[in-house]
Amino acid sequence: MKIAQVAARRVWDSRGRPTVEVEVTNEDGTHGIGIAPAGASRGTREAVELRDGGARFGGLDVQQALAAVSREIAPLLAGRDVRDQAGIDAALVALDGTPNKSRLGGNTLIATSMAVLHAAAACARMPLWRYLAGADEAVLPVPQIQVFGGGAHAGRRVDVQDFMVIANGATSFQQALEMTAEVYRCAGELMRERGSLAGVADEGGWWPAFTRNEEALDALVESIERAKLVPGRDVSIALDIASSEFGHGGRYKLALEDVELDSDALCEKLVRWVEKYPIVSIEDPLAEDDEDGLVKFTRAVGGRVQVVGDDYLVTNASRVSHAAAVGACNCVLVKPNQAGTITETRAALDAARAAGYRAIVSARSGETEDVTIVHLATGWNAGQLKVGSFARSERMAKWNEGVRLEARDGLRFGGWQW
Repeated sequence: MKIAQVAARRVWDSRGRPTVEVEVTNEDGTHGIGIAPAGASRGTREAVELRDGGARFGGLDVQQALAAVSREIAPLLAGRDVRDQAGIDAALVALDGTPNKSRLGGNTLIATSMAVLHAAAACARMPLWRYLAGADEAVLPVPQIQVFGGGAHAGRRVDVQDFMVIANGATSFQQALEMTAEVYRCAGELMRERGSLAGVADEGGWWPAFTRNEEALDALVESIERAKLVPGRDVSIALDIASSEFGHGGRYKLALEDVELDSDALCEKLVRWVEKYPIVSIEDPLAEDDEDGLVKFTRAVGGRVQVVGDDYLVTNASRVSHAAAVGACNCVLVKPNQAGTITETRAALDAARAAGYRAIVSARSGETEDVTIVHLATGWNAGQLKVGSFARSERMAKWNEGVRLEARDGLRFGGWQW
């Protein structure tokens, strides 16, 4: 089935900022749409967005990206077999010609790559998850859901970027959401009672006014208990430290507590948290340039918790393989726009599996109604899905898509495995 048309338009993300939507139409009239998300906390090695600069929309307009689709990408893809995802993605990467997608923009390429994927599934008359799974069983992922937002997502009110929960006691996707809904509600009640609620953060989590980072952990445990759930058995804690946001060169400045720590001291602090709280996953515990620290931390706790690489691994297959060789992390965060194409995203997941690493397919802080990542996590059997919090429609669209796949399509829930 040949591609007949490729079109792009400017749409708006959850922060009210411009982003790129690409629509690919096949010669039989079937079509697919992909929308590029945008991150606030970004690794230095991830694909670079193409933005216009200047004063309009704070320099974030995407007219250059739209022009790149109409002038260069559309002619390149016209007449190609829409099912040749690998060939199309390779052609896009070659057309860009830069190591970080900076000429055409990672946002332009991922929107195009996702649109091609959706158009191929539409041509095959299959749901996207089924098209991705092929003959393999597709299994619904375990949700990783933010309750308190911090770091770059919440005006740096707390240093840690995400305080999340994993319903490790859930036996269905729906039950995992039910448990999380109660924890999220109880956390909001607790904050209001304490007078510590400052609003809602970028990803829908509560924006709290804490005086210490550990105060958030204590509040999260209390919220789980208020929801009449058992911390560690029914619901556990996952953290995204996002250490690259406040650390460089092995030095870390915790603004909330007004202390500066070296790599070893931060490792020791996080190990104490693991010992004190029901934590099962920690993302970016050390900065992306602190590989020695990541190795030490993985050795210390990697046998009992997920040590997730995001800024350090940037959804890059070669970096995942390198990390496995040196013993840094045991799980990769998979962000399609971080890689730039669907094929490169899948390569990072495959590298993680080859290394015996776990994987979490992840959204970004600037999101849209696009639900592609739910199908990627399900059809690829990634095991886990991180979307943000349990509020705001750009987040709920994805959780609700998982509900549909379980209820309508009868997909099995994988559950938490450790």
